[in-house]
Amino acid sequence: MINNAYTEDIKHKEDELAIQYLPAVKAMAFRLKERLPSSIDFLDLSAIGTEELIKLARRYDESLNDSFWGYAKKRVYGAMLDYLRSLDILSRASRKLVKAIDYAVEEYRLTHEEEPTDEELAEILDESVEKVHDARIASTIYTVMPLHDQLQVGDEGAALAQVEREELVDVIKNILSSFKEREQLVIQFYYFEELTLKEISDILNITESRISQIHKSVIHKIKESVGA
Repeated sequence: MINNAYTEDIKHKEDELAIQYLPAVKAMAFRLKERLPSSIDFLDLSAIGTEELIKLARRYDESLNDSFWGYAKKRVYGAMLDYLRSLDILSRASRKLVKAIDYAVEEYRLTHEEEPTDEELAEILDESVEKVHDARIASTIYTVMPLHDQLQVGDEGAALAQVEREELVDVIKNILSSFKEREQLVIQFYYFEELTLKEISDILNITESRISQIHKSVIHKIKESVGA
């Protein structure tokens, strides 16, 4: 009886710890949602984060980690990214279509100075508007993943899997050094400050489509540099 009461008290304290950081989880989910298409539900992200937070609180040992949120933050965010990965956002077929779309967008921009609509892309690529729309959504979700994560997805994944993480960091640094300062800031703001395209656009006074173009160019150059 005493043992049961003690166990319940411990559980209560652990749940209180989780409740204390719920606002932080909701804020994290909101920030991630801002960088994603409307088809991804904020409530789903928040629920995934909350579930992970509760698990972490129940196995947290304060003698090993003096800051619960410091211990939990990366793991909660990782659980949200795992949820996005589980959506199977880039099948082999859609990867090929995303590449074709990227190329068509660049070609279109050369003569029109703006991005084509889904309808225009569907006509250019002889694909259905629905397929183009879904592929562009998948591509947008894909770009919130960590750089190392992105580089190992796709037809080049096998080659990139052989590259050591430390080597890849050096490659990324070298590639970024070849870009102009403003373009370096785009990557820094997007991946390390986790700002939205709109926020970066406001800070640097360049269009969201140009920011997206810079991002894709960096990814492409990194893949080229490691022979993928």
